Amino acid sequence: MSIRVLVADDQELVRTGLRMILDAQPGIEVVAEAADGAQAVELARSLRPDVCLLDIRMPVLDGLEATRLLAGPGVADPIAVVVITTFDLDEYVHGALRAGARGFLLKDAGPALLAQAVRAAADGEALIAPQVTVRLLAAFAGRPTSAPAQPIEPLTGREEQVLLTVARGLTNAEIADELHISLGTVKTHLTALMTKLAARNRVEIAMWAHETGRLHP
Repeated sequence: MSIRVLVADDQELVRTGLRMILDAQPGIEVVAEAADGAQAVELARSLRPDVCLLDIRMPVLDGLEATRLLAGPGVADPIAVVVITTFDLDEYVHGALRAGARGFLLKDAGPALLAQAVRAAADGEALIAPQVTVRLLAAFAGRPTSAPAQPIEPLTGREEQVLLTVARGLTNAEIADELHISLGTVKTHLTALMTKLAARNRVEIAMWAHETGRLHP
């Protein structure tokens, strides 16, 4: 079955372009469009798309708040959200991931990366545009933060390795290839990490790695 996508952007031309790009991809179908964040939330809750593609700067309700309402920590049945924007400001990236987004792309990402991000989100994975990832790591390096929660149990050496690959934005297949382990083993380690870190998804795993200073630019 096709991945059902909702596209939200306050510019009709941008929405039309995103729809054309995504509808041209095999296995992806745009099922709705929204011109503001409030409309996006309403449509998403009624249609339950597989992925919501949200702009950040929208009237009525911005993309970050819409993401919180659809995928935030307090949402019982979250919907996958990919944030797409013209602006790669660090606070937007951090805010989007904290709000529950599974991906963060710039509007110049191109059709291939856009489709990859949608598919990754639908599969429960996270994809952040490479140029944004570099900025994010640089922003977190050496930044003083409140003490992050400690794992329920100490991480094993292999779990630490998987943690770092997740924080770098690698997919399960890429992790398996880099660490020379099976996809099933990758998933086992991810499940263990989520349990030990009390993380709901791989984005929260990545954020924990950043906040504990495990990565450097």
